[in-house]
Amino acid sequence: MALTFSTDPDAAPTSEQDIARINEDPGFGIHFTDHMAAVDWDSEKGWTNARIEPFDDYALSPAGAVLHYAQEAFEGLKAYHRADGSIWLFRPDRNAQRFINSSRRLALPELPAEDFVNSVRELVTVDARWVPTGREQSLYLRPFSVASEPFLGVRPARNVRYAVVASPVGAYFPGGVAPVNIWVESHYGRVANGGTGEAKCGGNYAASLLPQELAHTRGCSQVMFVDSAEHRWLEELGGMNVCIVTADGRLVTPPLNGNILPGVTRDSLLALAPEVGLEPVERPVDIAEIYAGAADGTIAEMFACGTAAVITPIGALTNEGGSHEVPVPADGGRTIALRNMLLDIQYGRVEDTRGWTQRVC
Repeated sequence: MALTFSTDPDAAPTSEQDIARINEDPGFGIHFTDHMAAVDWDSEKGWTNARIEPFDDYALSPAGAVLHYAQEAFEGLKAYHRADGSIWLFRPDRNAQRFINSSRRLALPELPAEDFVNSVRELVTVDARWVPTGREQSLYLRPFSVASEPFLGVRPARNVRYAVVASPVGAYFPGGVAPVNIWVESHYGRVANGGTGEAKCGGNYAASLLPQELAHTRGCSQVMFVDSAEHRWLEELGGMNVCIVTADGRLVTPPLNGNILPGVTRDSLLALAPEVGLEPVERPVDIAEIYAGAADGTIAEMFACGTAAVITPIGALTNEGGSHEVPVPADGGRTIALRNMLLDIQYGRVEDTRGWTQRVC
């Protein structure tokens, strides 16, 4: 039976004037709405006490299992304000299923997909006035589960907290989308075979932070990881999937081999590819192939994709041997065509023929 969410309204909600001020330039993940969704779990009762409550700090024991063994998983999706005033979600069912898969890999209880989607819908409904209306603005939603049991033994926690927090966010590129320079990491690995690569969990991101900082010192915006075994097969960036547009009309991306996060944006772009004249292909990609293809013209474009930035064109790949320029069409090419197509669906500017969007209110 699906959970029923009770609502405890914030007694002193943020004023309309303050929300408007925040949404003039919300940044990303800086400001948070008045409420959050929450559900408790324990090994005897299962999921209980589903509620919408005021956003507040957690009281967590210093012995809380998540603090010691990183037993947690999370998701990321957005709510979009449309021109007619309605608010919509984009493919929340896919996020729900990925959250189930991540939870299973981290030995966390699996929140049913229906309850996951309802928790998001209930929070967005209560905090609908926080959804910004500016260009490429949205309400970013962060569902997560953490092991809250105070216990230092190494086993799955018997008490877990699930919550959803929401943050108004602006365009990822306020000055417009521009090509980025990516550092190709050949020493540090993001994940190992059989690890947690296909799960969305904090440990994967933590492992990417030092290489990302090193990339910044080399003048690069982000870091791209290859496999940790042979250091040659393309995997993903620290928080985004990677796609290649070939000169012969293919959209190529590495296959989901257990090391790569199954991105919702990635999956959506593979489905949309034929509409911009591209054949979607999932196959292993050797980093040497990318260097050679960028030089001889067989690679026409390259981009990273994910929920936060949607699509980011890649203009150069840099490694210890130097920089490899990647073609960037003056008109944005298929990269920007795909980006615009996806945004048009999310914001309701074109008909959603695939049933990807859900109206909330």
